Amino acid sequence: MSDPAKTKIRLARPGDAAQLAELAGELGYPTTSKEMRQRLSRLKPGTMHAVFVAEAGGKLIGWTHVSRNYVLEAPVRAELNGLIVSSAARSQGAGKLLLRAAEEWARNQKCTGVNLRSNVIRERAHAFYLREGYEHYKTQKAFRKPL
Repeated sequence: MSDPAKTKIRLARPGDAAQLAELAGELGYPTTSKEMRQRLSRLKPGTMHAVFVAEAGGKLIGWTHVSRNYVLEAPVRAELNGLIVSSAARSQGAGKLLLRAAEEWARNQKCTGVNLRSNVIRERAHAFYLREGYEHYKTQKAFRKPL
């Protein structure tokens, strides 16, 4: 359990890679510390990406990755690429703090809004986003092709 008053939000650092990887695995995206460190180092410049972490008691309990997204069909917006709070720390305020940090970053980057995608099976996450003022505006299928 974490105390919301003692949860600190800060930008991720290379030394956070092992804990970021552990949390990514909990989200369903297992990776190694080495790979996470490499991924984190590629998110430059800071005006295009930000990774915020929630830290409590010297341990990371969550992270979010937000990026500025330029597309032809809409004004510049931010994309919330991922948000995870450890299962032991959920419903204690860390997710809300991470979301607020990402939104503030997006405002500072002159984004007109924040978009996000959430797997259809993550009903608890959907309820969280709705409580936080997000609207469900589209249902779509996701496709990928390995290269």
